[in-house]
Amino acid sequence: MKRMLILVVITMLAGPLFAEEGVLIDFSILTADIVVRVSEDDTSDRPNQNRHTLMDFSQNAGGSYTAEQRRVMRTSLAIEQWTVDLASSSQTVESIGLSYTREAPSKQHGTVMGLRVRFPTEPFNSWAIVRPPFEIPAFEPQATVRDDGTIEPAEGDDGITSTSRFESQEEGQPAYGVIKNVGTIKSVAVRVYGLNFPHALSTILIDNQGNRKNVFMGYLEYDGWGELIWTNPQYIQEVRNRDVRLYPLYPTSTPFIKFGGFLVQRDAAKTGGDFITYFKDVRIIYDLAVLDTDRDIDDEALWGIIQTRETARKNYEMTRFGQAQVLRYLEQQKQATELPFDHPSRRDEEQ
Repeated sequence: MKRMLILVVITMLAGPLFAEEGVLIDFSILTADIVVRVSEDDTSDRPNQNRHTLMDFSQNAGGSYTAEQRRVMRTSLAIEQWTVDLASSSQTVESIGLSYTREAPSKQHGTVMGLRVRFPTEPFNSWAIVRPPFEIPAFEPQATVRDDGTIEPAEGDDGITSTSRFESQEEGQPAYGVIKNVGTIKSVAVRVYGLNFPHALSTILIDNQGNRKNVFMGYLEYDGWGELIWTNPQYIQEVRNRDVRLYPLYPTSTPFIKFGGFLVQRDAAKTGGDFITYFKDVRIIYDLAVLDTDRDIDDEALWGIIQTRETARKNYEMTRFGQAQVLRYLEQQKQATELPFDHPSRRDEEQ
């Protein structure tokens, strides 16, 4: 009897230690808290970027850009900087202009992400993806961001052998889109506000190999804040039933999960038109991929394989995004600034 009691106690103590829990992303910490001006004529005092996640992509843009063009190559994970992509069949001038994200004040959760999507009213399937303005880097060095948007990387920090900028800065605190040392995912939870829309919601996760997975969370056909939960049907709780294998520890980078966005799907038979919802955070429960051990040799310091690989991936993303920002800036410079012929102010001047 005493032996049975000991086994039960061991089982109860070991259960909670079997998996880790972490907040992959919390939108309440992505509020705009810094003013980053994009030109010398920009006099706006309204915060437009998030200080902690601000990225400067001008370093890899090449030498053919002016100083003013390089200023627009800065952006962050501030809520209103996120992008909404629509299905090709739904991309009209009106729907693109009326699909965007906004900061939303919540009495219960503080600032959250608000999402508006203009779905077609015609009876055909459609979808929308809300994604960050750039792919969140997994190995970004710590940095100090000044009030003018100047970024100063921390000396001697490579973001690989230390905690990167988009990870949780303190144990138990939410991350900015990246959680490292992730093995098998046991469960995913999203706190999302429902307004009785019959649309389906999926969470997009990106692993260290660049693979994207759409995790179906459920339907938003309810009222108020709710928690949509996905439980991995292939998760094996009993260790003795698992397929246990040994993998090389180096130079395989530590497995991680990045947040890739949300996918909202509208069925042809359901209500179309404007869709509104709000997001608070995304949490995951996962097994550790590697246990922390005291190793005799610092492999990465000696060979630098992971740093070379991740730097090349980061530089490619910087170049791609920097070019896109410049093209948007140039298009804005070419845009007509005259008021429409039927604008009330113009009519008053003519009279």
